[in-house]
Amino acid sequence: MSQQTYAVIGLGAMGMGLAQSLLRAGLKTVGCDVNPAALASFAEAGGQTSADPAAAAAMADVLFLVVVNAAQMEDVLFGHGKATQAMKPGALVVGCSTVKPDFARNMEQRLADFGQLYLDAPISGGPVKAAAGQMTVMASGAPKAFAKAETALRDAVGTVYRLGDKAGMGSAMKVVNQLLAGVHIAVAAETMALGLPAEDIYTVITNAAGNSWMFENRMAHVLAGDYTPLSAVNIFVKDLGIVSETTREQEMPAPLAAAALQQFVTARAQGLGQEDDAAVIKIFPGIELPQKS
Repeated sequence: MSQQTYAVIGLGAMGMGLAQSLLRAGLKTVGCDVNPAALASFAEAGGQTSADPAAAAAMADVLFLVVVNAAQMEDVLFGHGKATQAMKPGALVVGCSTVKPDFARNMEQRLADFGQLYLDAPISGGPVKAAAGQMTVMASGAPKAFAKAETALRDAVGTVYRLGDKAGMGSAMKVVNQLLAGVHIAVAAETMALGLPAEDIYTVITNAAGNSWMFENRMAHVLAGDYTPLSAVNIFVKDLGIVSETTREQEMPAPLAAAALQQFVTARAQGLGQEDDAAVIKIFPGIELPQKS
Protein backbone atom coordinates (compact mmCIF):
# COMPACT_ATOMS: atom_id res chain seq x y z
CA MET A 1 0.00 0.00 0.00
CA SER A 2 2.90 2.38 0.69
CA GLN A 3 3.67 2.54 -3.06
CA GLN A 4 0.35 4.19 -3.80
CA THR A 5 0.16 7.74 -5.10
CA TYR A 6 -2.07 10.12 -3.20
CA ALA A 7 -3.65 13.35 -4.39
CA VAL A 8 -5.26 16.12 -2.36
CA ILE A 9 -7.61 18.40 -4.25
CA GLY A 10 -8.23 21.54 -2.23
CA LEU A 11 -5.13 23.00 -0.55
CA GLY A 12 -6.97 25.29 1.82
CA ALA A 13 -6.54 25.49 5.58
CA MET A 14 -7.32 21.79 6.15
CA GLY A 15 -6.28 20.34 2.81
CA MET A 16 -2.80 21.83 2.95
CA GLY A 17 -2.24 20.36 6.38
CA LEU A 18 -3.42 16.95 5.21
CA ALA A 19 -1.23 17.06 2.10
CA GLN A 20 1.82 18.08 4.14
CA SER A 21 1.12 15.30 6.64
CA LEU A 22 0.99 12.76 3.81
CA LEU A 23 4.35 14.03 2.55
CA ARG A 24 5.85 13.91 6.02
CA ALA A 25 4.73 10.29 6.27
CA GLY A 26 6.82 9.52 3.19
CA LEU A 27 3.85 9.06 0.85
CA LYS A 28 4.01 10.25 -2.75
CA THR A 29 1.53 13.10 -2.85
CA VAL A 30 0.17 15.42 -5.52
CA GLY A 31 -1.46 18.69 -4.45
CA CYS A 32 -4.11 20.36 -6.59
CA ASP A 33 -5.72 23.77 -6.19
CA VAL A 34 -6.89 26.75 -8.26
CA ASN A 35 -4.73 29.05 -6.12
CA PRO A 36 -1.17 29.40 -7.52
CA ALA A 37 0.13 30.49 -4.11
CA ALA A 38 -1.14 27.27 -2.51
CA LEU A 39 0.52 25.20 -5.24
CA ALA A 40 3.79 27.08 -4.77
CA SER A 41 3.67 26.53 -1.01
CA PHE A 42 3.11 22.79 -1.41
CA ALA A 43 5.86 22.55 -4.02
CA GLU A 44 8.25 24.22 -1.57
CA ALA A 45 7.36 21.50 0.93
CA GLY A 46 8.48 18.89 -1.62
CA GLY A 47 5.16 17.87 -3.11
CA GLN A 48 4.20 17.47 -6.74
CA THR A 49 1.53 19.89 -7.92
CA SER A 50 -1.09 20.31 -10.61
CA ALA A 51 -3.73 22.97 -11.22
CA ASP A 52 -5.80 20.44 -13.18
CA PRO A 53 -8.03 18.09 -11.13
CA ALA A 54 -8.14 15.53 -13.94
CA ALA A 55 -4.34 15.41 -14.16
CA ALA A 56 -4.04 14.98 -10.39
CA ALA A 57 -6.75 12.32 -10.37
CA ALA A 58 -5.08 10.38 -13.20
CA MET A 59 -1.96 9.96 -11.05
CA ALA A 60 -3.80 9.01 -7.87
CA ASP A 61 -4.64 5.66 -6.36
CA VAL A 62 -6.28 7.55 -3.50
CA LEU A 63 -7.80 10.99 -4.05
CA PHE A 64 -8.66 13.16 -1.05
CA LEU A 65 -11.28 15.82 -1.77
CA VAL A 66 -10.97 18.69 0.71
CA VAL A 67 -13.11 21.31 -0.99
CA VAL A 68 -15.67 23.71 0.46
CA ASN A 69 -19.00 22.06 -0.26
CA ALA A 70 -21.03 19.48 -2.16
CA ALA A 71 -21.24 21.68 -5.26
CA GLN A 72 -17.44 21.81 -5.51
CA MET A 73 -17.20 18.05 -4.98
CA GLU A 74 -19.71 17.53 -7.77
CA ASP A 75 -17.83 19.88 -10.08
CA VAL A 76 -14.41 18.33 -9.43
CA LEU A 77 -15.60 14.76 -9.87
CA PHE A 78 -18.28 14.98 -12.55
CA GLY A 79 -18.21 18.55 -13.87
CA HIS A 80 -15.46 20.77 -15.15
CA GLY A 81 -12.79 18.92 -13.15
CA LYS A 82 -13.46 15.58 -14.91
CA ALA A 83 -11.63 13.75 -12.14
CA THR A 84 -13.84 10.67 -12.24
CA GLN A 85 -13.23 10.17 -15.95
CA ALA A 86 -9.48 10.47 -15.40
CA MET A 87 -9.16 8.10 -12.44
CA LYS A 88 -8.17 4.50 -12.98
CA PRO A 89 -10.61 1.68 -12.14
CA GLY A 90 -10.34 0.69 -8.51
CA ALA A 91 -9.12 4.12 -7.41
CA LEU A 92 -10.53 5.58 -4.19
CA VAL A 93 -12.09 8.99 -3.56
CA VAL A 94 -12.03 10.09 0.08
CA GLY A 95 -14.67 12.79 0.59
CA CYS A 96 -13.54 15.03 3.45
CA SER A 97 -16.03 17.89 3.05
CA THR A 98 -19.13 18.46 5.16
CA VAL A 99 -22.09 17.30 3.06
CA LYS A 100 -25.54 15.85 3.62
CA PRO A 101 -25.60 12.08 4.24
CA ASP A 102 -27.76 11.54 1.14
CA PHE A 103 -25.14 13.29 -0.98
CA ALA A 104 -22.43 10.97 0.37
CA ARG A 105 -24.52 7.90 -0.41
CA ASN A 106 -25.10 9.22 -3.91
CA MET A 107 -21.36 9.74 -4.42
CA GLU A 108 -20.65 6.15 -3.41
CA GLN A 109 -23.13 4.81 -5.97
CA ARG A 110 -22.04 7.08 -8.81
CA LEU A 111 -18.37 6.26 -8.33
CA ALA A 112 -19.21 2.55 -8.17
CA ASP A 113 -20.72 2.93 -11.63
CA PHE A 114 -17.23 3.98 -12.79
CA GLY A 115 -15.61 1.05 -10.99
CA GLN A 116 -14.21 3.30 -8.28
CA LEU A 117 -14.47 3.38 -4.49
CA TYR A 118 -15.73 6.09 -2.16
CA LEU A 119 -14.98 6.67 1.52
CA ASP A 120 -17.31 9.07 3.30
CA ALA A 121 -14.75 10.71 5.60
CA PRO A 122 -15.46 14.25 6.82
CA ILE A 123 -12.69 15.75 8.94
CA SER A 124 -12.49 17.89 12.07
CA GLY A 125 -9.79 19.52 14.12
CA GLY A 126 -8.79 22.73 12.36
CA PRO A 127 -5.68 23.75 10.41
CA VAL A 128 -3.22 23.23 13.28
CA LYS A 129 -4.26 19.62 13.88
CA ALA A 130 -4.41 18.98 10.13
CA ALA A 131 -0.81 20.15 9.75
CA ALA A 132 0.25 18.01 12.71
CA GLY A 133 -1.47 14.90 11.35
CA GLN A 134 -3.87 14.90 14.31
CA MET A 135 -7.28 15.38 12.70
CA THR A 136 -10.37 13.43 13.63
CA VAL A 137 -11.97 11.52 10.75
CA MET A 138 -15.58 10.31 10.88
CA ALA A 139 -15.60 7.61 8.24
CA SER A 140 -17.94 5.09 6.69
CA GLY A 141 -17.63 3.00 3.57
CA ALA A 142 -16.92 -0.42 2.16
CA PRO A 143 -14.12 -2.51 3.70
CA LYS A 144 -12.22 -2.25 0.38
CA ALA A 145 -12.34 1.54 0.66
CA PHE A 146 -10.98 1.48 4.20
CA ALA A 147 -8.25 -0.96 3.17
CA LYS A 148 -7.10 1.26 0.31
CA ALA A 149 -6.99 4.31 2.58
CA GLU A 150 -5.42 2.47 5.50
CA THR A 151 -1.84 3.71 5.12
CA ALA A 152 -2.81 7.35 4.76
CA LEU A 153 -5.31 7.21 7.61
CA ARG A 154 -2.81 5.48 9.87
CA ASP A 155 0.23 7.64 9.08
CA ALA A 156 -1.11 11.10 8.22
CA VAL A 157 -4.29 11.54 10.25
CA GLY A 158 -4.96 11.36 13.98
CA THR A 159 -8.04 9.46 15.08
CA VAL A 160 -10.28 7.55 12.67
CA TYR A 161 -13.75 6.42 13.70
CA ARG A 162 -15.17 3.62 11.54
CA LEU A 163 -18.91 4.18 11.57
CA GLY A 164 -20.24 1.64 9.09
CA ASP A 165 -19.68 -0.18 5.82
CA LYS A 166 -21.69 2.23 3.67
CA ALA A 167 -21.32 5.92 2.91
CA GLY A 168 -23.60 8.27 4.81
CA MET A 169 -22.88 7.52 8.45
CA GLY A 170 -19.65 9.51 8.39
CA SER A 171 -21.47 12.57 7.09
CA ALA A 172 -24.32 12.04 9.54
CA MET A 173 -21.83 12.14 12.41
CA LYS A 174 -20.27 15.31 10.98
CA VAL A 175 -23.75 16.89 11.07
CA VAL A 176 -23.84 16.14 14.81
CA ASN A 177 -20.37 17.62 15.26
CA GLN A 178 -21.19 20.80 13.34
CA LEU A 179 -24.43 21.30 15.26
CA LEU A 180 -22.42 21.32 18.48
CA ALA A 181 -19.54 23.36 17.06
CA GLY A 182 -21.77 26.04 15.58
CA VAL A 183 -23.91 26.39 18.70
CA HIS A 184 -20.80 26.51 20.90
CA ILE A 185 -19.24 29.33 18.84
CA ALA A 186 -22.49 31.29 18.76
CA VAL A 187 -23.09 31.05 22.51
CA ALA A 188 -19.40 31.74 23.24
CA ALA A 189 -19.67 34.99 21.26
CA GLU A 190 -22.90 35.88 23.06
CA THR A 191 -21.19 35.26 26.40
CA MET A 192 -18.23 37.47 25.56
CA ALA A 193 -20.61 40.26 24.53
CA LEU A 194 -22.30 40.47 27.95
CA GLY A 195 -20.33 43.53 29.03
CA LEU A 196 -17.76 42.18 31.47
CA PRO A 197 -14.06 42.61 30.63
CA ALA A 198 -13.33 40.12 27.87
CA GLU A 199 -10.05 39.00 29.43
CA ASP A 200 -11.79 38.24 32.74
CA ILE A 201 -14.54 36.23 31.05
CA TYR A 202 -11.98 34.21 29.11
CA THR A 203 -9.76 33.53 32.12
CA VAL A 204 -12.60 32.43 34.38
CA ILE A 205 -14.61 30.40 31.89
CA THR A 206 -11.63 28.49 30.51
CA ASN A 207 -11.06 27.31 34.08
CA ALA A 208 -14.69 26.65 34.92
CA ALA A 209 -17.46 24.20 34.05
CA GLY A 210 -18.84 26.44 31.29
CA ASN A 211 -15.76 25.98 29.12
CA SER A 212 -15.76 24.18 25.77
CA TRP A 213 -13.07 23.55 23.15
CA MET A 214 -14.75 26.05 20.84
CA PHE A 215 -14.98 28.72 23.54
CA GLU A 216 -11.31 28.34 24.45
CA ASN A 217 -10.13 28.25 20.83
CA ARG A 218 -12.34 30.85 19.15
CA MET A 219 -12.60 33.42 21.92
CA ALA A 220 -8.80 33.53 21.95
CA HIS A 221 -9.17 35.00 18.44
CA VAL A 222 -11.49 37.66 19.86
CA LEU A 223 -9.01 38.57 22.61
CA ALA A 224 -6.28 38.87 19.98
CA GLY A 225 -8.51 40.97 17.74
CA ASP A 226 -7.48 38.61 14.94
CA TYR A 227 -10.21 37.43 12.56
CA THR A 228 -7.95 35.80 9.99
CA PRO A 229 -10.28 33.14 8.53
CA LEU A 230 -8.99 29.80 9.76
CA SER A 231 -12.65 28.73 9.50
CA ALA A 232 -14.88 31.43 8.08
CA VAL A 233 -18.36 32.63 9.03
CA ASN A 234 -19.53 31.38 5.62
CA ILE A 235 -18.53 27.83 6.54
CA PHE A 236 -20.97 27.79 9.43
CA VAL A 237 -23.70 29.37 7.35
CA LYS A 238 -23.26 26.34 5.09
CA ASP A 239 -22.78 23.71 7.79
CA LEU A 240 -25.59 24.85 10.08
CA GLY A 241 -27.72 25.06 6.94
CA ILE A 242 -26.97 21.36 6.39
CA VAL A 243 -27.90 20.69 10.02
CA SER A 244 -31.17 22.56 9.49
CA GLU A 245 -32.02 20.67 6.30
CA THR A 246 -31.16 17.31 7.84
CA THR A 247 -33.21 17.83 10.98
CA ARG A 248 -36.14 19.18 8.96
CA GLU A 249 -36.10 16.08 6.76
CA GLN A 250 -36.19 13.96 9.91
CA GLU A 251 -39.05 16.10 11.31
CA MET A 252 -36.89 16.80 14.34
CA PRO A 253 -36.96 20.21 16.01
CA ALA A 254 -33.51 21.80 16.40
CA PRO A 255 -34.15 25.22 17.98
CA LEU A 256 -30.59 25.86 19.18
CA ALA A 257 -29.12 25.06 15.77
CA ALA A 258 -31.68 27.38 14.16
CA ALA A 259 -30.80 30.24 16.50
CA ALA A 260 -27.08 29.78 15.91
CA LEU A 261 -27.61 29.67 12.15
CA GLN A 262 -29.38 33.03 12.30
CA GLN A 263 -26.42 34.55 14.14
CA PHE A 264 -24.06 33.44 11.38
CA VAL A 265 -26.49 34.54 8.66
CA THR A 266 -26.65 37.96 10.32
CA ALA A 267 -22.85 38.14 10.41
CA ARG A 268 -22.67 37.30 6.71
CA ALA A 269 -25.31 39.93 5.94
CA GLN A 270 -23.11 42.46 7.74
CA GLY A 271 -20.21 41.65 5.39
CA LEU A 272 -18.35 39.33 7.76
CA GLY A 273 -18.68 36.13 5.72
CA GLN A 274 -14.99 35.86 4.85
CA GLU A 275 -13.77 36.58 8.38
CA ASP A 276 -13.01 33.94 11.01
CA ASP A 277 -16.16 32.40 12.47
CA ALA A 278 -15.34 34.10 15.79
CA ALA A 279 -16.38 37.33 14.02
CA VAL A 280 -19.98 36.34 14.76
CA ILE A 281 -19.40 38.33 17.96
CA LYS A 282 -19.46 41.52 15.88
CA ILE A 283 -23.22 41.31 15.35
CA PHE A 284 -23.87 42.44 18.92
CA PRO A 285 -24.34 46.22 19.09
CA GLY A 286 -22.56 48.57 21.46
CA ILE A 287 -19.67 46.34 22.50
CA GLU A 288 -16.00 47.27 22.44
CA LEU A 289 -13.84 44.47 21.06
CA PRO A 290 -10.11 44.04 21.63
CA GLN A 291 -8.06 45.35 18.73
CA LYS A 292 -5.23 43.51 17.02
CA SER A 293 -1.93 44.73 18.41
